[in-house]
Amino acid sequence: MPTNPILLAFLATLFTWFMTALGASFVLFFKSIRRSVLDTMLGFAAGVMIAASFWSLLAPAIELSGGSPLPAVIGFLAGGFFLRLVDLLLPHMHLNPADGDTEREGLKSPWGKSTLLFLAVTLHNFPEGLAVGVAFGAMAHGLGDASMASAIALAIGIGIQNLPEGAAVSIPLRREGFSRRKSFFWGQFSGMVEPVGGVLGGLLAVAARPILPYALSFAAGAMIFVVVEEVIPETQSGKHGHLASIGVMLGFVVMMALDVALG
Repeated sequence: MPTNPILLAFLATLFTWFMTALGASFVLFFKSIRRSVLDTMLGFAAGVMIAASFWSLLAPAIELSGGSPLPAVIGFLAGGFFLRLVDLLLPHMHLNPADGDTEREGLKSPWGKSTLLFLAVTLHNFPEGLAVGVAFGAMAHGLGDASMASAIALAIGIGIQNLPEGAAVSIPLRREGFSRRKSFFWGQFSGMVEPVGGVLGGLLAVAARPILPYALSFAAGAMIFVVVEEVIPETQSGKHGHLASIGVMLGFVVMMALDVALG
C-alpha cells in the first residue's frame, strides 16, 4: 500500500469521485425520483458531512493544538467566510432538485447554463476533496496509524454521502430536458473536482505542521457552510422535511460510528 500522503489523498478522492459517478448513473435507469426519497438521501448526506466535520476534522485539530480550541475556531470561521465570499463573487447556478428550477447567483456573467452549473457543483464539492486531502496530509507529520484510520473513515463517509449527491444532480437535469448521457456527465462531473481538492489539501497539510490544525478546521468550516447554505434548505423546502431530518440523524450516526470504529 502506498504511504505517500499526497498519493493516498489522490486515490481516496478518486474513490469519492467514483461514488458520485455511481450515484449519477441512476439517471441512466430513472428519469425521476420521488421527492421524499431525494430529501431523505440529501438529509443523510448532510448528516455525514456534519459528523465528519467534527469527528474527522475539528476534534483532531483541537488535539493537535494541545487541547486549545483557538486554532479550530479561527480555521472553522475562516472556512465558512471563504465559502461565503466565493458564493457572493463566483457566477454560478443552483438547480432545485424539487422541480428543476434554476437560480443564478454571484456576479453577473454571459456564461451559459452548463458552465454555471459546473461552477456551482465545484463550489459544493471542492471542500469535501479538500477535507480528505488535509486528513491524509496530516500523516506526513508522524501522527501515526490513528491519522491514517481517521482519514480513511473520512474518505469512506464522504464517498457514502456522494452517492445520493450524484443522483441529486443528474436526475433533476434529466427532468429538465437534458439527455441521459448529458445528465450523467454533469452528475459525475460534480465529483471530478474532489481529486483536485484532495491533492491541494494534502499539499497544504504537508507543507507546514503549525498550520495543520487551521487547515483541518478550515475544511470543516467550508463543509458546514455548504450543509447549512445549500443542502439542508433544499431538503426542507418541500413537504418531507421530517424525512430529511431523520436522514440527517442517520447520516450523523453512520459517520460517527465509522470514525470511532476505524479511528
